[in-house]
Amino acid sequence: MAAIIPHIIDQHAEETAFLWLLRNNAVHAPHYDLNDLVKLDDRVDAHLDGLRIAGEYGWQACVENLQFKDSGEVFAAAVIALEMSSTERIDLVYKVVEEAPEAIEGLVSAFGWTEPQYLKQKVKALLESTNPLWRGVGISACSVHRVDPGKFLEQAIVDEDVQLRVRAVKLVGELGRVDLKTTLLEQLKHDNKHIRFWSSWSAVLTGDREQALYLLTQNIESNSEFCIPAMQLALPILDSLSVKKTLKVLADNKETLRLAIIGAGISGDSCYLPWLIQQMNIAEHARVACDAFSHICGLDLGYQDMEADLPENASAGPTEDPDDENVAMDPDEDLPCPNALLVLEWWQKNKPNFKPEVRYLYGKPANECQCKWLLINGTQRLRYAAALTLALIQPGQALFEVRAVGKKQQKTLNC
Repeated sequence: MAAIIPHIIDQHAEETAFLWLLRNNAVHAPHYDLNDLVKLDDRVDAHLDGLRIAGEYGWQACVENLQFKDSGEVFAAAVIALEMSSTERIDLVYKVVEEAPEAIEGLVSAFGWTEPQYLKQKVKALLESTNPLWRGVGISACSVHRVDPGKFLEQAIVDEDVQLRVRAVKLVGELGRVDLKTTLLEQLKHDNKHIRFWSSWSAVLTGDREQALYLLTQNIESNSEFCIPAMQLALPILDSLSVKKTLKVLADNKETLRLAIIGAGISGDSCYLPWLIQQMNIAEHARVACDAFSHICGLDLGYQDMEADLPENASAGPTEDPDDENVAMDPDEDLPCPNALLVLEWWQKNKPNFKPEVRYLYGKPANECQCKWLLINGTQRLRYAAALTLALIQPGQALFEVRAVGKKQQKTLNC
C-alpha cells in the first residue's frame, strides 16, 4: 500500500465537501446539463477515491471535518461510512445530524450516491426506527433511488410527525402511487400548510385534476411560499383561459411581476412571447424574461449571438458597500442578458412556427418525444420540467430524478 500523505488526504476531504456544495447548486442551475453534471460528479468521486484508498486515515480526515456540522462534510463522511458498512462509523454521522438537523441534506445525498447493495439493511433500520427523524431519512433515501418503501410509506403519510408526513406525501407523487390518491385528497384540509400543499402536489401527479389542482392554483394566485412549485405542476395542465386568469393576478402586482414572467415560461403558451420581449427591456427583468422566452421557444442566446451587456442599473447581487443591507444573491446571475431588439427580430421571423393552443417546451410541442430528448440534452431546469411533464402525461409513472448521480442517469436514459 502506498504511503499516506496526510495533507493530501486532508485536501481530499475538504474538496469532497466543497464540490458537494457546488453540485447541490448545480442540480438546479439554468446553465448545467447532464454532461456537466457527470463531469462534476467525476470530480467529487475522484476525491472520494482518495479517501477510500487512504483507509483509516481517510475516515479520520472526514471525522475531523464533522466538527463543522455542515452538509458537505456530512456527505463525505456518510459515503465513506456507508460503503465501509461500519455501524460505529454510521452512528457517528447520525449523531452529528441529530445535533445539526440542517445538515440532513448531505446525509440524504450520501444515500443517493451510494450503490444500493450497501444500503438495503441500513435503510430498513431507518424505516423501522422509533424516531420520526430517522424514518424521514429512510423515506428520503428511498426517494433518491425511487424505491417504494411499501407499508412504511403508507404508515408515514398518516404519521403524527409533520416533517415525516410531508416527506412521505411528496414521495407518493414521486413514485406515482395512484393507489394512495384518495389518502392524499383526504389531507387537503389539514391544518398544516405544508401537508396540504405537498398532498395536493402529489395528488395532481397521481391524476387528480379537480380539488388538488384548484389548491395549487390558489397557492399561485395568493403568492404563497409554494408559488413556484405550484406553477411548475399546475400551469402545464390548466386550460389556456385559466392560465391567463391566474397569471394576470401576479402580473397586475408589481411585487409579483417576476413570478408572472416565470409562470409565462412554464405555461409554454406562445401568446406570451411578445409580452416577454417587452419585459426584456426592463433591466431588472431582462434575464428572467429571456429565460422564460427560451423555455417556450428554445432560443439559445449564446449560440445565436443575441447577448448584451448587463445594464449598469441592473441589480447583480450583493455590492461591496458595507452599508448595503441587501446581501441576497442574484437569482439570475447564471442567465444571459438579452439584446431585446435582436430577440424581437428573431420572433418576427419565427412567429409562424408557433401555433395557438399548443404548449411548447424549448421550441417543440411538449410531448413525450420532446421530454425524453430534453432529459438527455436539456439544462437542469428544462430537464426537471420535462420530467414533470412526462409524469403528468402518464399518472402512475415515477417522476424521473434529475438530481441523481449523473452516470446512473445516463445509464437509465441509455445515453
